[in-house]
Amino acid sequence: MGALAVGDTATTGRRATDRARSYDRPVLTVDHDTGRAALLGELERFVRVVGAAGDSDLLAASRCHGWTVLDVVVHVRVGLQEMLGGVVATTDRRPDRDAATYWTAFPPGDADAVDGILWTRRTASAYRRPSGAMEHLRMVADAVRAAVTRMPDGAVSFQGHVLTSGDLLTTWAVELAVHHLDLGRDLDVAPPTAASLRLARATVEALAGAPLPAAWSDLMCVLVGTGRAALNAEARAAAGPAAGMLPVLG
Repeated sequence: MGALAVGDTATTGRRATDRARSYDRPVLTVDHDTGRAALLGELERFVRVVGAAGDSDLLAASRCHGWTVLDVVVHVRVGLQEMLGGVVATTDRRPDRDAATYWTAFPPGDADAVDGILWTRRTASAYRRPSGAMEHLRMVADAVRAAVTRMPDGAVSFQGHVLTSGDLLTTWAVELAVHHLDLGRDLDVAPPTAASLRLARATVEALAGAPLPAAWSDLMCVLVGTGRAALNAEARAAAGPAAGMLPVLG
């Protein structure tokens, strides 16, 4: 199996949500080394980009509704802390989710998100100054880096499901890439790593059940696939069957 294997949903149009209900074979699976390299590379870049932001920058609006850049940073840090538990939760059980079907538990716009938005804002407001959040982010990032470097290739339990280690690491490379893009609504920041954007695009296409136009950059695919950018009439026509499925990630 290659570094990235896409199941038949990419060509048949059968959505990953349908496959998740009766999981028989992967929709999108990524090997351990590829997932690990993508996660570690994007984690390093995300921390570096956030670390270069001043207090005023961290108070800028993000692409996440209701959140500043600081709120996004706090959300990512909390998520990485949870992810650490999955890294060490090895299991002999058979995977029931992969790098794409994992996301079907979090459909975009499926629930009232106000409670979660406000919880993160209250947590972020506890810092005396926005830059204070960086110390906690760096500490958690260091712990993730150490744990992922030692993580064995196998299956892990996370959030009530079982994934291969490569697929879990891939979901977090994608999570970081998407939230990295959220930082750049009003700020001029370096883009996510090419590896993390490739995996994010593959995830979007697997969830949509159809490929997006080859002429579209990975960045554009991720922005429209997550609802961060809207499709105009020309782009919607070019997207073909996938257009009606977007966005597929929140």
